[in-house]
Amino acid sequence: MTILYIDDDADDREFLAEALASMDPRITCLTARDGRDALSLLAKLEQLPDFILLDINMPVMDGKECLKRLKTDQRLQVIPIFIYTTTSDAHEISVCYKLGALGVIRKPHTFRLLSKVLTRCVQEVGENKAR
Repeated sequence: MTILYIDDDADDREFLAEALASMDPRITCLTARDGRDALSLLAKLEQLPDFILLDINMPVMDGKECLKRLKTDQRLQVIPIFIYTTTSDAHEISVCYKLGALGVIRKPHTFRLLSKVLTRCVQEVGENKAR
């Protein structure tokens, strides 16, 4: 399984990559620091990630604009996308769902909670692929 994590915070990217590696060392975690970086990376990949975790608040290209572009690109629109954020703004969350996000996940503050969240994401994507 391959996951793309898009977030401008290097510590958050490292924290998530460590959690994924502890869950299953066969999971590949690709990272991008903003939406533009992610779109550039995705254009070069032959095999698309199984799902994307996308932060909302980033410089250069924020998560909502990135989500919009992912969902309007015929090649990329099939990738399940979870918004992964600290925001609790109901309007922001509503916009993300309208743009095509599969789910919205509040960033957990502990390694144990992060592992639980990631396990649920992996299971949900796996169940959707089986359908």
